Amino acid sequence: MYGRRASQLLKELSSNEKSQLTAFNTDMFGEVLKECNTHHLELQSLMRKIQEEGLDMQTTRNADHFGAVIHHLSLMRNKRCLMAYAYNRAEVIQSLRWMVGPVLPQEIQAKLNQSEKEYFKNHSAALEAYMSELDLDLTVDMVPPKDPYIRVRLLDDIGDDVVLDDQTHNFVRHSIHLLKRTDAEQYISQGLMEELSG
Repeated sequence: MYGRRASQLLKELSSNEKSQLTAFNTDMFGEVLKECNTHHLELQSLMRKIQEEGLDMQTTRNADHFGAVIHHLSLMRNKRCLMAYAYNRAEVIQSLRWMVGPVLPQEIQAKLNQSEKEYFKNHSAALEAYMSELDLDLTVDMVPPKDPYIRVRLLDDIGDDVVLDDQTHNFVRHSIHLLKRTDAEQYISQGLMEELSG
């Protein structure tokens, strides 16, 4: 039955939790593309047959015409399903940039195909260029903070003499610091620090 694999691809996408990714289904995506190519070849063949019989493409209503219509509609449906799959994954990839920063964790990168990795890299670069032009980091404080300073504990050694806001810090494992939220956010999102409550 035409369109079954494309439908399965979207069902797989809709079964995921919102803003969660599964591994890109390369096999099924490729099968849908093959089906699209088959529909395209059949459509061209039927249109050529109608023209060779000297019939008018606009007014002919025979079996070849209706076969061409079925292949055309199946091709368009598969195309819409593939675009929906790619678009929804792209939206999740964009949101990941805001949630985890410019470097994706390895377990997320393993779920992306090469085009999606390139898309994330380009989206991240465009966002970085925009933020540097504004001289403002838009990725911190998605919810306005109550206090601009937070207490953090280092989960890993970052290094000696790290300069933040014209002050030098010695970031060694398990040390506790009072830092500006904007300075600490990048390290928290990378899993190098944790915010201490209270």
